[in-house]
Amino acid sequence: MQKKSLFTAGLVAISITVTAQKINTDSLSIVSRISDYQLKRAKLQNMVKQTTWDKQDAATKVQTSADKNSQDANRLNSDPQNMQLAKNADNSASDARKDSRNARNANKKLENLNKQIAGLDTKISEQQQKLLAYTNVAPMTVPAVDTAHRL
Repeated sequence: MQKKSLFTAGLVAISITVTAQKINTDSLSIVSRISDYQLKRAKLQNMVKQTTWDKQDAATKVQTSADKNSQDANRLNSDPQNMQLAKNADNSASDARKDSRNARNANKKLENLNKQIAGLDTKISEQQQKLLAYTNVAPMTVPAVDTAHRL
């Protein structure tokens, strides 16, 4: 009888070890994914400041080129036959279009960066929820060996 109970206790201990190894492997892979996501998020967040500056610089440049275009257009309006003024107005209009396009691209880049960061935040929280399933596991209990009925 004692051999049976020791054998049963041994089987339970082995099954607990196998289950614990599976849980440990799964939780380690989740922790690894969380770490990867956090590293990617940190790299993206480091880019946000520079991208914001680029966006602000582009907006300033757009305003400057639009003002120059307006001035050149007013000069041309006062002397419509002047070819040099027409050429200047055309060039400044082209510059304003180019700067406007660059500003829109800088804005899209910043928005995309923020979307990527938000997506990684979501993935990190999802993985942390999965990890809670492993860290809140109820401890498995080993059945008590009945020592009262010894042979």
